[in-house]
Amino acid sequence: MERELGRLRWRCRRGMRELDELLRGYLERDFADAPDAERQAFRALLEAPDPEIQGLCLGRIRPRDEAEAALIARIVARGAVALPQPGAPAESRGAPGDR
Repeated sequence: MERELGRLRWRCRRGMRELDELLRGYLERDFADAPDAERQAFRALLEAPDPEIQGLCLGRIRPRDEAEAALIARIVARGAVALPQPGAPAESRGAPGDR
């Protein structure tokens, strides 16, 4: 598990400091005790580009499923970081192959 945590820590490094802090905070506080579905959702989230993660955290992009919705809610509720507010309205995301 420690080896995976090291890889995930590296992947939490983003182009936006606020996202770094939110994602790393979740990883350090919650990941180890999270249900398998939430851990898988976190791994998948780290594959997304920064603007998509930001949009999810700001509620401008809808999560694609319940696992992602629960994960984003937990990350946002526990995070004490204010993300920059882009001017885009909420948009819907389809399945991973629909992008």
